[in-house]
Amino acid sequence: MRILMAMAGLGGGGAESFFERLAIAFSARKHDVLAAIRPYELRREKLEASGVSVHWIRFGGLADLASRHRIRRLIRKARPDVTLSFMSRAASFIPAGGASPHIARLGGYYPLKHYRTADHLVVNTQDIGRWLIAQGAPPDTVSYVPNFTVPSVISPAIRSDYAVPDMATLVVALGRLHRNKGFDVLLNALAKQPDLYLWLAGDGPERKTLDRMTDGLGLRDRVCILGWVDDPAPLIAAADIVAVPSRYEPLGNVILEAWSMAKPIVAAASAGPVSLIENGVTGRLVPVDDSLRLGQALADVSRLPDRGASLGASGRERLNAEFSEETVLDQYLDLFERLKTQTSA
Repeated sequence: MRILMAMAGLGGGGAESFFERLAIAFSARKHDVLAAIRPYELRREKLEASGVSVHWIRFGGLADLASRHRIRRLIRKARPDVTLSFMSRAASFIPAGGASPHIARLGGYYPLKHYRTADHLVVNTQDIGRWLIAQGAPPDTVSYVPNFTVPSVISPAIRSDYAVPDMATLVVALGRLHRNKGFDVLLNALAKQPDLYLWLAGDGPERKTLDRMTDGLGLRDRVCILGWVDDPAPLIAAADIVAVPSRYEPLGNVILEAWSMAKPIVAAASAGPVSLIENGVTGRLVPVDDSLRLGQALADVSRLPDRGASLGASGRERLNAEFSEETVLDQYLDLFERLKTQTSA
């Protein structure tokens, strides 16, 4: 099958990382994959090394007619069996009424008006699917296909490089440093739990605020804000606990990453974690914006390492059953075949 995938994002956020992972997985199955992406050398190198054909598209604003012409020309020339767009900007550049279906993949609660040219919508949580249908999307145009992660053997980051004692409990948190991610709640939680250390990997508009909080709460000896990390897997491998304190989190790819390494998770009960985690079985859930309960849950897992190991093992079992690469790819390809058949009928 020839698959055109379009992504207008830059950097290494959750959607961008999964775009790469999915394109590489399709290519590994010997499908002909073309990636229309904004100029970003690191992404190009990674995709081309896996056999993906990369095409630069600037994906500017509404007046970027050159990019619209380029994507139309690419579709006419490549004649893909399906086009899969990630995020609203890329979706808006795919022309309507093409000879092959346009599938838009959504990882959040975004207005339907941004996906007018799409023939079908794929969501990575069932709750997003229900929300889209409530907004007016016909039920037969919405499909749920989860994300997957790729389990691998990772050498953990060295704790002593960041002044973390060998026997200390290390909490790792990842994500854009934005208020939605609730990292301020996590810092307040650690202030009440003096035996916990934290690595926080990410960058964003809250960086200075979180730095000031770290100093103001007297946490500088126990908290390291690492900035953006291209490959966070060694950080997760070194962790005792992975924290997901988000106020707003449609999915939470870090949960799947942590499960792949059998790490226990403590998360705020926002939409994504609630859809994934069975409280007390595959992780711990606490109320959103509750630093006291978050700190208590982290301390509980720290004090009971066997219980933490059980949470991590149960999470990995669920990952293998429902979120494996093979399972997710099969679901995507089944959807592609069905929509391709419907379009050609």
